[in-house]
Amino acid sequence: MSLRPWRDIVRRPSRQIMVGKVPVGGDAPVSVQTMTNTPTTDVRATVDQIRRCEEVGVDIVRVSVPDVESAVALKQIVRAAKVPIVADIHFHYKRALEAADAGAACLRINPGNIGSSARVAEVVRAAKANGCSIRIGVNGGSLERHLLEKYGEPCPDALVESAMDHIKLLQDHDFHEYKVAVKASDLFLAVAAYQQLAEQVDCPLHLGITEAGGLIGGTVKSSIGMGSLLWFGIGDTIRVSLSAEPEEEVRVGYEILKALGIRTRGVRVVSCPSCARQGFDVIRTVEALEARLSHIATPLSLSVLGCVVNGPGEARETDIGLTGGGAGKHMVYLSGITDHTVQDEGMVDHIVRLVEAKAAEIEAAEAAAELAAEALAAQTVVVQAAE
Repeated sequence: MSLRPWRDIVRRPSRQIMVGKVPVGGDAPVSVQTMTNTPTTDVRATVDQIRRCEEVGVDIVRVSVPDVESAVALKQIVRAAKVPIVADIHFHYKRALEAADAGAACLRINPGNIGSSARVAEVVRAAKANGCSIRIGVNGGSLERHLLEKYGEPCPDALVESAMDHIKLLQDHDFHEYKVAVKASDLFLAVAAYQQLAEQVDCPLHLGITEAGGLIGGTVKSSIGMGSLLWFGIGDTIRVSLSAEPEEEVRVGYEILKALGIRTRGVRVVSCPSCARQGFDVIRTVEALEARLSHIATPLSLSVLGCVVNGPGEARETDIGLTGGGAGKHMVYLSGITDHTVQDEGMVDHIVRLVEAKAAEIEAAEAAAELAAEALAAQTVVVQAAE
């Protein structure tokens, strides 16, 4: 039983599908996605962008496939990528067939937008033959005309009805490896639609507040919208839609998950906004530390507080803590315990070394635990065989 029940998030039960090697739904971790913005036909630029996203921990990357040339390029991109690639298809069903054959792990397509039932059947056959899943992507800005006429405007009922219509088309062809998104740029509309859909389906849900805006505004909007849903257990995979580089979407996605305690990656920094009591320049120190520690993937925590008002208390809750003191002498905490002091000069370098050493210690402990588990499993097999 949790010692802090007020922090527990109970995930909405959903069945699990695979997007390439990444499980989505069920008890799988909430995955973080993004989308490339380079011309898909520029293979080198697209792969370089995917590489940058891989470095910051992306799980799945979506790539637009608007034409035949892009479908041809996709094959090379899939081969070069270390993460599963989702092919973004809108209206032309043949692009979906080509993308499936090119090795896409998932097709982002709305079955109702590609024409006849025969075309849907072709896409389903291609998906099954190539082991592709499908993402149904309903968007408040591109709802079907008959739904806009029926409801008068985009609303939760309209988004959910659209999703259910698309789902039925796949189910009619005995296809069940799908996830669904009901995105909107209005966060209230999106949240209400996801809540309504979550009660009606058991498939994984892909969260997003579409066209959220720039780095700051879009981060705030996405955090409120997706954070609200994740807090109540809704959401199996996320994409933060920003007018920013894709790797920034990934970073923000992880920060949302880290803030909710759903998933951790890298260094979680706890820092104060600074005031006249600060013993060092907190803002510049945090900026430097975040930049210098961005390469660390091992989850650990670091507190950086400018004075002793809250510093010691925060340090007790983090792996490494730094609290400002007088005369340029600052206290360093290790595992919540006062350990030593550090001067202004070389302070950032010192903290970086401590964090890197702690990350290496955690990694070594995890590796040793894995080896011990493997040895125990092997010993169990030998004993069972002898019996």
